[in-house]
Amino acid sequence: MAKTKPGKRDLDSYTIKGTNKVVRAGDCVLMRPSDSDKPPYVARVEKIEADNRNNVKVRVRWYYRPEESLGGRRQFHGAKELFLSDHYDVQSAHTIEGKCVVHSFKNYTKLENVGAEDYFCRFEYKAATGGFTPDRVAVYCKCEMPYNPDDLMVQCEACKDWFHPSCMGMSIEQAKKLDNFLCSDCNSDDDGKRSMNGFPVSPPVEPKVEPKRRKR
Repeated sequence: MAKTKPGKRDLDSYTIKGTNKVVRAGDCVLMRPSDSDKPPYVARVEKIEADNRNNVKVRVRWYYRPEESLGGRRQFHGAKELFLSDHYDVQSAHTIEGKCVVHSFKNYTKLENVGAEDYFCRFEYKAATGGFTPDRVAVYCKCEMPYNPDDLMVQCEACKDWFHPSCMGMSIEQAKKLDNFLCSDCNSDDDGKRSMNGFPVSPPVEPKVEPKRRKR
């Protein structure tokens, strides 16, 4: 753990103003943006400290929404998807509005009900270059797109691949009524296997851009 500067002390927790919600290092929080028209920023609290005047500051690691990344929001990004960035900052604890949960991609897909405070993360993001880790993800369906957990998909019982109903010429209502499903390739006894290509998620060119600091 980094040493606390003279005149400052580490805190084990911070109670969000006007609530009984307690924040500790490792928790994910919603932070008030400078523009009230924007949704709250999401960050992971790395450290909480107070100065000799009892001003509480939090060191945070920002999550970026897809639209905040250099590549922008893409078709396969979920509505509640976030990227864990390498962008750290120090903010006043008073800008914390609430707590949230950032699930792993696997755990998020298992949620029976997604609440307002539920998000998920499957990529780490380099703010200066727009690069992602992992840099490629598996693709599914005839359209060969990565999985978006917001979209209903059906699994072929033969090849075990997943497909969008619309790509199979079905409505969502028809797909929900299926007892079993065979994709068109397996239905036609086509032994030709589609290549499982990886989908590149980082921009093809990585411009050097300094991450913007959040306004306090």
